[in-house]
Amino acid sequence: MLNQKTIDIIKSTVPVLEVHGEAITKRFYQMMFTNHPELLNIFNHANQKQGRQQKALANTVYAAAQYIDQLETILPVVTQIAHKHRSLGIKPEHYPIVGEHLILAIKDVLKEAATDEIIDAWTEAYGIIADAFIGVEENLYEKAEKKVGGWKDFRSFKVVKKVEESAVITSFYLKPADNGEISSFIPGQYISVKVTIPGQANTHIRQYSLSDSSDKDYYRISVKREAGDSNRPDGMVSTYLHSKIQEGDVLEISAPAGEFVLKNQYESPIVLLGGGVGITPMMSMLNHLSHQIPQQKVNFIQAAFNGEHQAFSDSVDKIVNENSNIKKYVYFEKPTDKDFENNHFNGSGYITANILDTIIHDKQSTVYMCGPVSFMQAMYDALLEIGLKKENIHYEFFGPALTFKE
Repeated sequence: MLNQKTIDIIKSTVPVLEVHGEAITKRFYQMMFTNHPELLNIFNHANQKQGRQQKALANTVYAAAQYIDQLETILPVVTQIAHKHRSLGIKPEHYPIVGEHLILAIKDVLKEAATDEIIDAWTEAYGIIADAFIGVEENLYEKAEKKVGGWKDFRSFKVVKKVEESAVITSFYLKPADNGEISSFIPGQYISVKVTIPGQANTHIRQYSLSDSSDKDYYRISVKREAGDSNRPDGMVSTYLHSKIQEGDVLEISAPAGEFVLKNQYESPIVLLGGGVGITPMMSMLNHLSHQIPQQKVNFIQAAFNGEHQAFSDSVDKIVNENSNIKKYVYFEKPTDKDFENNHFNGSGYITANILDTIIHDKQSTVYMCGPVSFMQAMYDALLEIGLKKENIHYEFFGPALTFKE
Protein backbone atom coordinates (compact mmCIF):
# COMPACT_ATOMS: atom_id res chain seq x y z
CA MET A 1 0.00 0.00 0.00
CA LEU A 2 1.14 3.54 -0.72
CA ASN A 3 1.56 5.95 2.16
CA GLN A 4 -0.38 9.22 2.21
CA LYS A 5 2.62 11.33 1.24
CA THR A 6 3.19 9.29 -1.91
CA ILE A 7 -0.51 9.46 -2.75
CA ASP A 8 -0.51 13.25 -2.33
CA ILE A 9 2.55 13.62 -4.57
CA ILE A 10 1.01 11.44 -7.32
CA LYS A 11 -2.27 13.38 -7.16
CA SER A 12 -0.34 16.67 -7.40
CA THR A 13 0.95 15.56 -10.82
CA VAL A 14 -2.56 15.15 -12.29
CA PRO A 15 -2.66 18.67 -13.83
CA VAL A 16 0.80 18.12 -15.32
CA LEU A 17 -0.26 14.80 -16.85
CA GLU A 18 -3.35 16.43 -18.33
CA VAL A 19 -1.08 18.82 -20.25
CA HIS A 20 2.00 16.68 -20.94
CA GLY A 21 0.61 13.14 -20.83
CA GLU A 22 0.80 12.42 -24.57
CA ALA A 23 4.25 13.97 -24.86
CA ILE A 24 5.43 11.67 -22.08
CA THR A 25 3.93 8.54 -23.62
CA LYS A 26 5.24 9.42 -27.08
CA ARG A 27 8.75 9.79 -25.68
CA PHE A 28 8.25 6.60 -23.65
CA TYR A 29 7.59 4.49 -26.74
CA GLN A 30 10.49 6.08 -28.65
CA MET A 31 12.95 5.26 -25.87
CA MET A 32 11.59 1.79 -25.14
CA PHE A 33 11.63 0.61 -28.75
CA THR A 34 15.12 2.01 -29.25
CA ASN A 35 16.42 0.06 -26.26
CA HIS A 36 14.21 -3.00 -26.72
CA PRO A 37 13.43 -3.43 -30.43
CA GLU A 38 12.22 -6.99 -29.75
CA LEU A 39 9.03 -5.46 -28.31
CA LEU A 40 8.15 -4.31 -31.83
CA ASN A 41 7.06 -7.93 -32.34
CA ILE A 42 4.19 -7.31 -29.92
CA PHE A 43 2.99 -3.73 -30.38
CA ASN A 44 0.83 -2.52 -33.27
CA HIS A 45 3.03 -0.28 -35.43
CA ALA A 46 0.07 1.37 -37.14
CA ASN A 47 -1.44 2.49 -33.82
CA GLN A 48 1.97 3.91 -32.90
CA LYS A 49 2.19 5.94 -36.11
CA GLN A 50 -1.37 7.23 -35.77
CA GLY A 51 -0.79 8.25 -32.14
CA ARG A 52 -3.64 6.12 -30.78
CA GLN A 53 -1.43 3.97 -28.57
CA GLN A 54 0.20 7.05 -27.04
CA LYS A 55 -3.16 8.66 -26.37
CA ALA A 56 -4.59 5.50 -24.81
CA LEU A 57 -1.60 5.06 -22.50
CA ALA A 58 -1.72 8.75 -21.52
CA ASN A 59 -5.39 8.31 -20.57
CA THR A 60 -4.52 5.27 -18.46
CA VAL A 61 -1.65 6.99 -16.65
CA TYR A 62 -3.85 10.03 -16.03
CA ALA A 63 -6.64 7.86 -14.60
CA ALA A 64 -4.17 5.97 -12.42
CA ALA A 65 -2.90 9.26 -10.98
CA GLN A 66 -6.43 10.51 -10.34
CA TYR A 67 -7.50 7.35 -8.54
CA ILE A 68 -4.20 6.23 -7.03
CA ASP A 69 -5.84 5.96 -3.60
CA GLN A 70 -8.81 3.98 -4.95
CA LEU A 71 -7.50 1.88 -7.83
CA GLU A 72 -10.57 -0.35 -7.62
CA THR A 73 -12.38 2.53 -9.38
CA ILE A 74 -10.42 1.86 -12.58
CA LEU A 75 -10.54 -1.94 -12.28
CA PRO A 76 -12.86 -2.23 -15.35
CA VAL A 77 -10.24 -0.35 -17.41
CA VAL A 78 -7.45 -2.51 -15.98
CA THR A 79 -9.41 -5.66 -16.86
CA GLN A 80 -10.12 -4.46 -20.40
CA ILE A 81 -6.45 -3.69 -21.01
CA ALA A 82 -5.41 -6.95 -19.34
CA HIS A 83 -7.52 -8.89 -21.84
CA LYS A 84 -5.67 -7.18 -24.69
CA HIS A 85 -2.33 -7.84 -23.00
CA ARG A 86 -3.17 -11.53 -22.56
CA SER A 87 -4.16 -11.87 -26.20
CA LEU A 88 -0.90 -10.18 -27.28
CA GLY A 89 1.34 -12.26 -25.04
CA ILE A 90 2.41 -9.54 -22.57
CA LYS A 91 4.22 -11.22 -19.66
CA PRO A 92 5.40 -10.15 -16.15
CA GLU A 93 8.97 -9.69 -17.40
CA HIS A 94 7.83 -6.89 -19.68
CA TYR A 95 6.61 -4.69 -16.83
CA PRO A 96 10.04 -3.67 -15.41
CA ILE A 97 11.04 -2.57 -18.92
CA VAL A 98 7.88 -0.48 -19.25
CA GLY A 99 8.35 1.02 -15.78
CA GLU A 100 11.98 1.97 -16.41
CA HIS A 101 11.18 3.78 -19.64
CA LEU A 102 8.05 5.47 -18.30
CA ILE A 103 10.11 7.03 -15.52
CA LEU A 104 12.84 8.01 -18.02
CA ALA A 105 10.20 9.63 -20.25
CA ILE A 106 8.74 11.60 -17.31
CA LYS A 107 12.23 12.90 -16.52
CA ASP A 108 12.96 13.68 -20.17
CA VAL A 109 9.72 15.63 -20.79
CA LEU A 110 9.27 17.40 -17.45
CA LYS A 111 13.00 18.06 -16.93
CA GLU A 112 13.64 20.03 -13.71
CA ALA A 113 9.93 19.82 -12.79
CA ALA A 114 10.44 16.06 -12.32
CA THR A 115 11.93 16.33 -8.83
CA ASP A 116 13.45 13.36 -7.03
CA GLU A 117 10.37 13.31 -4.82
CA ILE A 118 8.04 13.01 -7.81
CA ILE A 119 10.20 10.36 -9.49
CA ASP A 120 10.39 8.28 -6.31
CA ALA A 121 6.63 8.52 -5.83
CA TRP A 122 5.88 7.46 -9.40
CA THR A 123 8.40 4.61 -9.20
CA GLU A 124 6.64 3.29 -6.12
CA ALA A 125 3.18 3.84 -7.61
CA TYR A 126 4.13 2.11 -10.86
CA GLY A 127 5.12 -0.97 -8.88
CA ILE A 128 1.65 -1.12 -7.32
CA ILE A 129 -0.09 -0.57 -10.67
CA ALA A 130 2.11 -3.15 -12.43
CA ASP A 131 1.37 -5.74 -9.76
CA ALA A 132 -2.35 -5.14 -10.31
CA PHE A 133 -2.02 -5.76 -14.05
CA ILE A 134 0.22 -8.80 -13.58
CA GLY A 135 -2.24 -10.33 -11.12
CA VAL A 136 -5.25 -9.85 -13.39
CA GLU A 137 -3.35 -11.08 -16.46
CA GLU A 138 -2.01 -14.15 -14.66
CA ASN A 139 -5.59 -15.11 -13.86
CA LEU A 140 -6.64 -14.59 -17.49
CA TYR A 141 -3.77 -16.74 -18.81
CA GLU A 142 -4.71 -19.49 -16.37
CA LYS A 143 -8.39 -19.38 -17.32
CA ALA A 144 -7.60 -19.44 -21.06
CA GLU A 145 -5.30 -22.44 -20.67
CA LYS A 146 -7.59 -24.46 -18.38
CA LYS A 147 -10.74 -24.14 -20.48
CA VAL A 148 -11.76 -27.19 -22.47
CA GLY A 149 -9.95 -26.79 -25.79
CA GLY A 150 -8.03 -23.82 -24.38
CA TRP A 151 -4.39 -22.78 -24.63
CA LYS A 152 -2.07 -20.17 -23.15
CA ASP A 153 -0.22 -18.22 -25.85
CA PHE A 154 -0.52 -18.73 -29.61
CA ARG A 155 -1.75 -21.84 -31.41
CA SER A 156 -1.68 -22.89 -35.07
CA PHE A 157 -5.02 -22.81 -36.90
CA LYS A 158 -5.69 -23.78 -40.51
CA VAL A 159 -7.81 -21.60 -42.81
CA VAL A 160 -10.50 -24.07 -43.88
CA LYS A 161 -12.64 -21.58 -45.77
CA LYS A 162 -12.25 -18.03 -47.11
CA VAL A 163 -15.42 -16.12 -48.05
CA GLU A 164 -15.80 -12.65 -49.55
CA GLU A 165 -18.55 -10.90 -47.56
CA SER A 166 -18.41 -7.54 -49.36
CA ALA A 167 -16.11 -5.49 -51.57
CA VAL A 168 -13.86 -4.82 -48.57
CA ILE A 169 -14.56 -7.55 -45.97
CA THR A 170 -13.51 -11.19 -46.19
CA SER A 171 -14.19 -13.95 -43.66
CA PHE A 172 -11.65 -16.58 -42.63
CA TYR A 173 -12.90 -19.83 -41.05
CA LEU A 174 -10.27 -21.29 -38.73
CA LYS A 175 -9.83 -24.80 -37.28
CA PRO A 176 -6.96 -26.09 -35.12
CA ALA A 177 -4.05 -27.49 -37.13
CA ASP A 178 -3.74 -30.23 -34.50
CA ASN A 179 -7.41 -31.19 -35.03
CA GLY A 180 -8.04 -30.67 -31.31
CA GLU A 181 -10.96 -28.97 -29.62
CA ILE A 182 -11.38 -25.20 -29.47
CA SER A 183 -12.39 -23.24 -26.40
CA SER A 184 -15.76 -21.56 -26.19
CA PHE A 185 -16.12 -17.79 -26.19
CA ILE A 186 -18.68 -15.15 -25.31
CA PRO A 187 -20.24 -13.30 -28.27
CA GLY A 188 -18.36 -10.02 -28.72
CA GLN A 189 -14.90 -11.39 -27.92
CA TYR A 190 -11.89 -11.30 -30.25
CA ILE A 191 -8.74 -13.24 -31.07
CA SER A 192 -5.25 -12.00 -31.93
CA VAL A 193 -3.69 -13.11 -35.22
CA LYS A 194 0.11 -13.14 -35.43
CA VAL A 195 1.68 -13.12 -38.89
CA THR A 196 5.19 -13.09 -40.31
CA ILE A 197 5.13 -11.05 -43.51
CA PRO A 198 7.97 -11.64 -46.01
CA GLY A 199 10.33 -8.67 -46.07
CA GLN A 200 9.25 -7.41 -42.66
CA ALA A 201 11.73 -7.45 -39.76
CA ASN A 202 9.09 -7.99 -37.08
CA THR A 203 6.04 -10.15 -36.58
CA HIS A 204 2.73 -8.30 -36.60
CA ILE A 205 -0.24 -8.93 -34.32
CA ARG A 206 -3.77 -7.71 -34.95
CA GLN A 207 -6.97 -8.33 -33.03
CA TYR A 208 -10.15 -9.32 -34.87
CA SER A 209 -13.62 -9.86 -33.45
CA LEU A 210 -15.11 -13.31 -33.77
CA SER A 211 -18.05 -12.95 -36.14
CA ASP A 212 -20.03 -16.16 -35.68
CA SER A 213 -21.77 -17.81 -32.74
CA SER A 214 -19.77 -19.82 -30.23
CA ASP A 215 -21.46 -23.18 -30.81
CA LYS A 216 -19.38 -24.03 -33.89
CA ASP A 217 -16.27 -26.20 -34.30
CA TYR A 218 -14.44 -23.28 -35.93
CA TYR A 219 -13.67 -19.64 -35.29
CA ARG A 220 -14.61 -17.05 -37.89
CA ILE A 221 -13.02 -13.63 -38.25
CA SER A 222 -14.16 -11.12 -40.85
CA VAL A 223 -11.39 -8.74 -41.88
CA LYS A 224 -11.73 -5.40 -43.63
CA ARG A 225 -8.99 -4.64 -46.14
CA GLU A 226 -7.79 -1.29 -44.83
CA ALA A 227 -7.13 0.97 -47.79
CA GLY A 228 -4.66 3.78 -47.21
CA ASP A 229 -4.76 7.38 -48.33
CA SER A 230 -2.39 10.33 -48.65
CA ASN A 231 -1.82 10.28 -44.89
CA ARG A 232 -1.33 6.57 -44.27
CA PRO A 233 -0.42 3.40 -46.19
CA ASP A 234 -2.65 0.38 -46.77
CA GLY A 235 -3.20 -1.80 -43.71
CA MET A 236 -0.23 -4.17 -43.69
CA VAL A 237 -1.83 -7.17 -41.99
CA SER A 238 -5.31 -6.85 -43.52
CA THR A 239 -3.80 -6.56 -47.01
CA TYR A 240 -1.61 -9.60 -46.35
CA LEU A 241 -4.57 -11.66 -45.14
CA HIS A 242 -6.74 -10.65 -48.10
CA SER A 243 -4.16 -11.07 -50.84
CA LYS A 244 -1.84 -13.82 -49.59
CA ILE A 245 -3.61 -16.10 -47.12
CA GLN A 246 -5.58 -18.85 -48.82
CA GLU A 247 -7.53 -21.92 -47.77
CA GLY A 248 -5.10 -24.46 -46.34
CA ASP A 249 -2.70 -21.85 -44.96
CA VAL A 250 -1.91 -21.73 -41.23
CA LEU A 251 -2.25 -18.74 -38.90
CA GLU A 252 -1.11 -18.33 -35.30
CA ILE A 253 -3.92 -17.11 -33.05
CA SER A 254 -4.53 -16.42 -29.37
CA ALA A 255 -7.39 -17.81 -27.32
CA PRO A 256 -10.54 -15.63 -27.32
CA ALA A 257 -10.40 -12.55 -25.09
CA GLY A 258 -12.29 -9.35 -24.38
CA GLU A 259 -14.76 -7.68 -22.02
CA PHE A 260 -17.15 -6.37 -24.68
CA VAL A 261 -19.61 -9.24 -24.45
CA LEU A 262 -23.32 -9.96 -24.24
CA LYS A 263 -24.48 -9.63 -20.65
CA ASN A 264 -26.98 -12.07 -19.15
CA GLN A 265 -29.62 -9.35 -19.09
CA TYR A 266 -32.54 -10.02 -21.38
CA GLU A 267 -35.46 -8.27 -19.67
CA SER A 268 -35.35 -5.25 -22.00
CA PRO A 269 -34.84 -5.07 -25.77
CA ILE A 270 -31.31 -5.30 -27.18
CA VAL A 271 -29.92 -2.96 -29.82
CA LEU A 272 -26.97 -4.14 -31.94
CA LEU A 273 -25.45 -1.12 -33.67
CA GLY A 274 -22.53 -1.59 -36.07
CA GLY A 275 -20.73 0.74 -38.46
CA GLY A 276 -18.52 -0.62 -41.26
CA VAL A 277 -16.45 -3.59 -40.12
CA GLY A 278 -17.77 -2.91 -36.60
CA ILE A 279 -20.61 -5.17 -37.67
CA THR A 280 -18.42 -8.24 -36.96
CA PRO A 281 -18.98 -8.60 -33.17
CA MET A 282 -22.63 -7.66 -33.76
CA MET A 283 -22.96 -10.71 -36.03
CA SER A 284 -21.62 -12.99 -33.31
CA MET A 285 -24.15 -11.53 -30.88
CA LEU A 286 -26.99 -11.71 -33.41
CA ASN A 287 -26.28 -15.35 -34.29
CA HIS A 288 -26.13 -16.25 -30.60
CA LEU A 289 -29.38 -14.47 -29.74
CA SER A 290 -31.28 -15.91 -32.70
CA HIS A 291 -30.14 -19.47 -31.93
CA GLN A 292 -30.06 -19.52 -28.14
CA ILE A 293 -32.56 -16.85 -27.01
CA PRO A 294 -35.08 -16.57 -29.88
CA GLN A 295 -37.66 -14.85 -27.65
CA GLN A 296 -35.35 -11.84 -27.16
CA LYS A 297 -36.44 -8.64 -28.91
CA VAL A 298 -33.53 -7.28 -30.98
CA ASN A 299 -33.08 -4.20 -33.15
CA PHE A 300 -30.16 -4.80 -35.52
CA ILE A 301 -28.87 -1.52 -37.00
CA GLN A 302 -26.16 -1.52 -39.65
CA ALA A 303 -24.36 1.45 -41.22
CA ALA A 304 -22.28 0.93 -44.36
CA PHE A 305 -20.87 3.10 -47.12
CA ASN A 306 -23.12 1.44 -49.72
CA GLY A 307 -24.47 -1.95 -50.73
CA GLU A 308 -21.15 -3.14 -52.11
CA HIS A 309 -19.53 -2.45 -48.72
CA GLN A 310 -22.35 -4.06 -46.71
CA ALA A 311 -21.33 -7.40 -45.21
CA PHE A 312 -23.61 -10.28 -44.14
CA SER A 313 -26.73 -8.94 -45.85
CA ASP A 314 -28.05 -12.41 -46.79
CA SER A 315 -27.20 -13.88 -43.37
CA VAL A 316 -29.06 -11.12 -41.55
CA ASP A 317 -32.07 -11.41 -43.89
CA LYS A 318 -32.27 -15.16 -43.19
CA ILE A 319 -32.23 -14.58 -39.42
CA VAL A 320 -34.86 -11.83 -39.62
CA ASN A 321 -37.12 -13.93 -41.83
CA GLU A 322 -36.97 -16.78 -39.32
CA ASN A 323 -37.57 -14.71 -36.18
CA SER A 324 -40.23 -12.03 -35.84
CA ASN A 325 -38.58 -10.72 -32.64
CA ILE A 326 -35.58 -9.48 -34.63
CA LYS A 327 -35.84 -6.31 -36.72
CA LYS A 328 -33.14 -4.97 -39.03
CA TYR A 329 -32.42 -1.42 -40.16
CA VAL A 330 -29.77 -0.61 -42.77
CA TYR A 331 -28.40 2.83 -43.66
CA PHE A 332 -25.99 3.63 -46.47
CA GLU A 333 -23.85 6.74 -46.36
CA LYS A 334 -23.74 7.04 -50.16
CA PRO A 335 -26.04 4.48 -51.82
CA THR A 336 -25.46 3.61 -55.46
CA ASP A 337 -28.03 3.50 -58.25
CA LYS A 338 -28.09 -0.28 -57.80
CA ASP A 339 -28.90 0.18 -54.11
CA PHE A 340 -31.90 2.33 -55.00
CA GLU A 341 -33.03 -0.27 -57.54
CA ASN A 342 -32.81 -3.10 -54.99
CA ASN A 343 -34.29 -0.95 -52.22
CA HIS A 344 -32.77 -3.11 -49.46
CA PHE A 345 -31.92 -0.26 -47.13
CA ASN A 346 -33.86 2.10 -44.87
CA GLY A 347 -32.19 5.43 -45.51
CA SER A 348 -29.19 7.30 -46.86
CA GLY A 349 -26.67 9.55 -45.15
CA TYR A 350 -25.62 9.28 -41.53
CA ILE A 351 -27.69 7.75 -38.74
CA THR A 352 -29.06 10.55 -36.56
CA ALA A 353 -30.67 10.85 -33.15
CA ASN A 354 -34.06 11.24 -34.85
CA ILE A 355 -33.56 7.98 -36.73
CA LEU A 356 -32.54 6.13 -33.57
CA ASP A 357 -35.55 7.58 -31.76
CA THR A 358 -37.90 6.07 -34.33
CA ILE A 359 -36.27 2.64 -33.92
CA ILE A 360 -35.56 2.44 -30.19
CA HIS A 361 -38.94 2.90 -28.54
CA ASP A 362 -37.96 1.41 -25.18
CA LYS A 363 -35.39 3.73 -23.62
CA GLN A 364 -34.43 0.98 -21.16
CA SER A 365 -32.91 -0.93 -24.08
CA THR A 366 -29.39 -2.30 -23.79
CA VAL A 367 -27.13 -1.16 -26.64
CA TYR A 368 -24.00 -2.87 -27.97
CA MET A 369 -22.11 -0.90 -30.60
CA CYS A 370 -18.88 -1.06 -32.53
CA GLY A 371 -17.34 0.81 -35.46
CA PRO A 372 -14.97 3.64 -36.35
CA VAL A 373 -14.25 6.09 -33.53
CA SER A 374 -16.11 8.98 -35.19
CA PHE A 375 -19.15 6.77 -35.80
CA MET A 376 -19.29 5.60 -32.20
CA GLN A 377 -18.85 9.10 -30.81
CA ALA A 378 -21.80 10.26 -32.93
CA MET A 379 -23.92 7.27 -31.92
CA TYR A 380 -23.03 7.65 -28.24
CA ASP A 381 -24.11 11.31 -28.29
CA ALA A 382 -27.29 10.46 -30.18
CA LEU A 383 -28.24 7.63 -27.84
CA LEU A 384 -27.86 9.89 -24.81
CA GLU A 385 -29.84 12.59 -26.59
CA ILE A 386 -32.85 10.30 -27.08
CA GLY A 387 -32.85 9.23 -23.44
CA LEU A 388 -30.79 6.08 -23.08
CA LYS A 389 -28.70 5.62 -19.95
CA LYS A 390 -24.91 5.60 -20.10
CA GLU A 391 -24.76 2.35 -18.14
CA ASN A 392 -26.88 0.65 -20.82
CA ILE A 393 -24.52 1.59 -23.67
CA HIS A 394 -21.71 -0.94 -24.20
CA TYR A 395 -19.04 -0.48 -26.85
CA GLU A 396 -15.71 -1.69 -28.20
CA PHE A 397 -12.98 0.41 -29.75
CA PHE A 398 -10.87 -1.32 -32.38
CA GLY A 399 -7.26 -0.96 -31.24
CA PRO A 400 -6.25 0.92 -28.07
CA ALA A 401 -9.04 1.81 -25.65
CA LEU A 402 -10.15 5.41 -25.90
CA THR A 403 -12.85 7.41 -24.18
CA PHE A 404 -15.80 9.37 -25.51
CA LYS A 405 -15.89 13.15 -25.32
CA GLU A 406 -18.71 14.16 -23.00
